[in-house]
Amino acid sequence: MTTSTGTRLGYLRVSTGKQDEQLQHDALDAAKVRKRDRYVDHGVSGTKTSRPGLDALLHDVQPGDSIVVYKLDRIGRSTAHVAQLIAELTNRGVFIESISDGLNSSTPTGRAMLQMLAIFAEMERSFIAERTVAGLAAAKAQGRTGGRPKVIDSKQARTAQTLRDSGESVPDIARTLGVSIATVYRITKTPAAK
Repeated sequence: MTTSTGTRLGYLRVSTGKQDEQLQHDALDAAKVRKRDRYVDHGVSGTKTSRPGLDALLHDVQPGDSIVVYKLDRIGRSTAHVAQLIAELTNRGVFIESISDGLNSSTPTGRAMLQMLAIFAEMERSFIAERTVAGLAAAKAQGRTGGRPKVIDSKQARTAQTLRDSGESVPDIARTLGVSIATVYRITKTPAAK
């Protein structure tokens, strides 16, 4: 796979309804992407993995086609997401061209740069994982644990079980303890049948 032989499909995205995608349209005009071959997500955040315009583009694109974007950050929410998407498209025989970034996967240099992007994405994932592990270890050393704080202590849990065993209704126990009905069910066992 060395040259694009199919259709040039454009993708544009702006995050808020107040933004204008005209700059991206101008760049796609200069890149010779026909207006009828453009997919747009207007007012859709890049953090969303599913976007109507991008989903339609990914469905319609064929091997040999090129996806042209103003910048790579238009198609993905993070370096890792962009790299994953590019890898999937490359495996399908689809080329990627980023006008502003000067990347084109139909050239050897472009393919090398996209491979570097994938390497940086992998490093980013590793750094995030390392920071998470280190942060959890530091918190544990300071006596802090993650998760939501307990709604009810062990004494209240014993009281709830005693009330439930005595035949008190779950809603009444919840009202008495000031907790939700779901909490009472979660912290107690069903009384044995008498």
